[in-house]
Amino acid sequence: MSSKPVVALVGRPNVGKSTLFNRLTRSRDALVADMPGLTRDRHFGEGRLGPRPYLVVDTGGFEPVAKDGILAQMAKQTLQAVAESDVVIFMVDGRLGVAPQDLQIAQQLRKTGRPTVIAVNKLEGLTLEGRTAEFYELGLGTPLPISGAHGDGVFVLLEEALSHVPEAGVQPTDLEEPRNEQGLPLTGLRVAIVGRPNVGKSTLVNTLLGEERVIAFDMPGTTRDAIEIPFERQGTLYRLIDTAGLRRKGRVFEAVEKFSVIKTLQAIESAHVVILLLDAQQDISDQDAHIAGFVLESGRALVVGVNKWDGLDSIQREDVKRHLGRKLPFLSWAKFHFISALNGHGVDALMRSVLAAYAAATRKLSTPKLTRCLREAVERQQPPRRGNVRPKLRYAHQGGQNPPIIVVHGNSLDQVSDVYKRYLEGQFREVFDLEGTPLRIEWKVSKNPYAPKE
Repeated sequence: MSSKPVVALVGRPNVGKSTLFNRLTRSRDALVADMPGLTRDRHFGEGRLGPRPYLVVDTGGFEPVAKDGILAQMAKQTLQAVAESDVVIFMVDGRLGVAPQDLQIAQQLRKTGRPTVIAVNKLEGLTLEGRTAEFYELGLGTPLPISGAHGDGVFVLLEEALSHVPEAGVQPTDLEEPRNEQGLPLTGLRVAIVGRPNVGKSTLVNTLLGEERVIAFDMPGTTRDAIEIPFERQGTLYRLIDTAGLRRKGRVFEAVEKFSVIKTLQAIESAHVVILLLDAQQDISDQDAHIAGFVLESGRALVVGVNKWDGLDSIQREDVKRHLGRKLPFLSWAKFHFISALNGHGVDALMRSVLAAYAAATRKLSTPKLTRCLREAVERQQPPRRGNVRPKLRYAHQGGQNPPIIVVHGNSLDQVSDVYKRYLEGQFREVFDLEGTPLRIEWKVSKNPYAPKE
């Protein structure tokens, strides 16, 4: 699998970074308001330029001279995002011109050596001649005029930014990887352990490895690249993808202040199976839900480990289970394990579910069995009518693995409701034992043989 390039949006407060972020990701994930400093932590999302996907990071307003307080924390977050990125889009305000703060930020960006593109924002409704000339003073190349709010110039900006990142060659897919007799990759099953700081990731790593192992490397690039650790457990070869984000030797068990989001997203994409580790003694946060949502979007097999379970009484345990159901209802297909990484309780069952999730994600589904399952589901409950039209579902076949893709053929399939689609998904999961993996259903409308030819 080729790694997606990472684009970081950087600039002083209120220059329109979040507005551009929402346009690039086609979402409203970043809060947008006409007040400086609204974005404090980093937001992340996916975008696409033609066939080429990329990751985009929205940073808080950059105050490079701040020494303490929230502004200093925001500056640290921005520098971390720049360090993890492949290219930086430096946003400035075309209506206000070059500010002293822009010069300070440009100086910091030159020190990092990251490829940088200047986006002169807020130029909607203005003549462009002469509006960008003064920004040559920043010494970071040709300034490009855009309007993040209206989309003007954004395509050209993205083309220029991604031109600095060579396209990586496509790696063999999961289907092309050589496997052993058990159906596992010969090079080892890649398992990523992800989660917020202090939930016990490094403890679980050490428990799996059977030793107190330092997961840190004093070499450039390890901030951005996932570290794979080969190990064998009960006769199965694994490759553990570390996302613990631990510091250099000497402070190795002191977690970084903020979770390294980009490193985690890249680890998820390169893994066969993801273990999402949660802390039973803390509330499930929006960050946990965001990571879980990205696992779902990426199509990775997933097992959820709820750690520090041994420190709760029976009433607290029931509260945690109810809270999990409310916060993560979209993970009903995943197996949850309540464990203690410190003493190893529940870890064996967790790893058995990892193997089962991979088996489900790569399971071959025969066309006759899929079609039989589809027809039995329709006999049990037909898709509801939309006006005078009732969708007709004729047959199904497998369109891909990891995640499993089921292609359903028929007529008027654009009228099938999301509720009925979830019903079909439940039927397929039950019949083919697809616990632990996302499942995607795609519609293929049959051509009408009596329709007039073009």
